[in-house]
Amino acid sequence: MWAQLIHVRLKPGSDVQALAEVLKSAEQPDSGLVREFFLHDQTDPGSVYVLAVFESEEKAREREADPRRAAGQQAIQEWMTQVLASPPEFTNLVVAAEWVP
Repeated sequence: MWAQLIHVRLKPGSDVQALAEVLKSAEQPDSGLVREFFLHDQTDPGSVYVLAVFESEEKAREREADPRRAAGQQAIQEWMTQVLASPPEFTNLVVAAEWVP
């Protein structure tokens, strides 16, 4: 598995749930996305993290180039322009171990 942690700063009054809905609307079947978490910083209301977990980095990169996502990507870009206070920051992560109790 492979994961990407995305940090975004929302403008005041913006909603993390709206971010989740916009991103979900662009998702395609068989994209390699296993799970996505939308995390709101308790001490900094404008700070949001998205943790996207994929089958592999290869599948994640294929997803980025998938032409089926073009229309959804346009909506995401428009939304980001309206609600993000700064560009997203990306951290690429290799899943070294997983534990599910």
